[in-house]
Amino acid sequence: MKTTFGNLTESSTPVLIDFYATWCGPCQTLAPILEDVKKDLGEKVKIIKVDVDKNQALAQKFQVRGVPTLMLFKNGKQLWRQSGVLSRSDLKRVIESH
Repeated sequence: MKTTFGNLTESSTPVLIDFYATWCGPCQTLAPILEDVKKDLGEKVKIIKVDVDKNQALAQKFQVRGVPTLMLFKNGKQLWRQSGVLSRSDLKRVIESH
């Protein structure tokens, strides 16, 4: 069964979407931070990486103008969005506040 993007964002667990590009330096900086956040929060969050070069239609739908762009969804609603690199503690605080 193929999961659609809409199904993913409908979750009652917060879903953090990372719109990134392989050529993007800040995206590479953010990758280990996201891994650490996932280790810290475990099942409290789902983290999904979306390569904007391979998923241009999705990036356009969400008007991603720069990478990295992070978006937090829960129950199908976008709760938060920010472009750029965040620290591990700032990112955890955002996720835990929702």
